[in-house]
Amino acid sequence: MSHPISRRAALILVDVQPDFMPGGALACHEGDAIIPGIRRLLAQQQFQHVVATQDWHPADHVSFARSHPGRQPFERIPLYGHAQTLWPAHCVQGTAGAALHPDIDWSLVDKIIRKGDDPLVDSYSGFRENHGPHGRRPGTGLAEWLRERGVGEVYLAGLARDVCVLWTAQDAVDLGYRTHVLWDLTRPVTPESDIPTRIRYDQLGVEVLDSSELGPAPWAAPANHALHQRL
Repeated sequence: MSHPISRRAALILVDVQPDFMPGGALACHEGDAIIPGIRRLLAQQQFQHVVATQDWHPADHVSFARSHPGRQPFERIPLYGHAQTLWPAHCVQGTAGAALHPDIDWSLVDKIIRKGDDPLVDSYSGFRENHGPHGRRPGTGLAEWLRERGVGEVYLAGLARDVCVLWTAQDAVDLGYRTHVLWDLTRPVTPESDIPTRIRYDQLGVEVLDSSELGPAPWAAPANHALHQRL
């Protein structure tokens, strides 16, 4: 039985960037395997609103291990009262690894949200940056953009299902969106995380779907989508 898509739904593509794929600086397990499915989904134009998020870090970002002398990637340190994982340098502004994946037609996306561009604040969720030095989580502008268009339901795909997709789903639920994750169009940092990640989605009330379950577009898709970029 197909899953109907509401007119008030948006597709959010999280961090579909080469640095999160095999050969990249912070590769997810089989991260490139999601590309054909995302291309099909965009070509079918089943969603009236499509957003992409893009990690966009300065070279001296606080989350990079190299910004903390003596520390190694994947160590955890306290930062602003919260645990911070130190990452290999990745998605550095202007590099090929930070670009949106070249095998996807991004002209079919209505909005690109760049995140993680503050050198002092890490960012996983598409909706809000992580906690910063002032104890708050600054917004990215995504919630406001969706609200202006009357969106009440979101479908998530991208990387990684156990980090940035999960954080985006958590914030979506907190903000009152009916939230779905297209499991086959996500991949984890490590496959060992899949069971606890799936349990967490269930706890949040997030519906986990396969993209093949999505029904046909209930309206005539527009011929073209405008590409807008948050600078």
